[in-house]
Amino acid sequence: MKYYIIAGEASGDLHASNLMKSLKVLDSSASFRCWGGDLMQKQGAEIVKHYRELAFMGFAEVLMNIRTIFKNIDLCKKDILENKPDVLILVDYPGFNLRIAEFAKANNFKVFYYISPQVWAWKQSRVHKIKKIVDKMFVILPFEKEFYKRFDYTVDFVGHPLLDAVDNYTKESNDLGITFSKPIIAILPGSRKQEISSLLPLMLSMRKHYPNHQFVVAGAPSQTPEYYKTFFPDNDVKIVYGKTYQLLQKSEAALVASGTATLETALFGVPEVVCYMAGKISYVIAKQLIKVKYISLVNLIMDKEIVRELIQDDLNEQNLKTELDKLLTSETRNKLLADYTELKTKLGGPGASQKTAELMIKYLKQ
Repeated sequence: MKYYIIAGEASGDLHASNLMKSLKVLDSSASFRCWGGDLMQKQGAEIVKHYRELAFMGFAEVLMNIRTIFKNIDLCKKDILENKPDVLILVDYPGFNLRIAEFAKANNFKVFYYISPQVWAWKQSRVHKIKKIVDKMFVILPFEKEFYKRFDYTVDFVGHPLLDAVDNYTKESNDLGITFSKPIIAILPGSRKQEISSLLPLMLSMRKHYPNHQFVVAGAPSQTPEYYKTFFPDNDVKIVYGKTYQLLQKSEAALVASGTATLETALFGVPEVVCYMAGKISYVIAKQLIKVKYISLVNLIMDKEIVRELIQDDLNEQNLKTELDKLLTSETRNKLLADYTELKTKLGGPGASQKTAELMIKYLKQ
């Protein structure tokens, strides 16, 4: 079967690659044409565009790059028509993927959506459109099935694929490749230049407060070492590429940009502070539109604040130090670890990629 998969960021590349691995087991004739990254390419994907050419963050930034975005959408539509896949599998990335879903449905392609757009957070009215243009939706957060049910739309809850990614990792080598004599504080400043430039200088300001700790940055594959070096030319901070999980497993605490990494950090049992900083215009618009109490997946799933979120003006050096101090005390750590155990239970157990692949094959055969 011919699969056309679109993932527009690093987390989508990870989850799509694991889904592809499971699809290949069930479908020996599977071929993949994709918008994605290196992990999807390793699974045999022919990459049309790499996700690093697609990632624009925030309302203002999207407007600044609107011409490029529409050129990519036109290219994608043309490529789908030329390649005529058996199914289009969209992975998160809603701004782009919902437009493509509408086009694909109008042209009689089957449309599957893996990892729902966060319609529960803002613009819930989009559900009515999704019902018309998406044949099957596969959701990964436990509350999403009930959310869609309120709109009379049946979706499949498959569990969270990060459980598989973390489980698979723990079975492999966990060598970080660097030995440190001090306890490690991990810095995960995101993957896009806009968020890295906003968050990394502030995260690195913690170095002077914690001379007995080693700070290590998880480098995004889309950014060069030279780019990171502009933030710490004195070389007292280490960068690791492609070893975020190894880093987390050896870290005492972490400073993490809001996004998938907040959940990954929790699944490795690392106490964390969640950090978010957007452009002023983007933040004002987002505040008017977003309907949820929390920005981190950890707190959203638990429906309470178990990890501290420092957002916009609250994200400053003093507040960051205060929260990091708490994470390094045993009382806070023990409470967090108990909450993390409950979090794993709520996520529905391992096997998301396999479960999703089995359902997709079943639906395609019907």
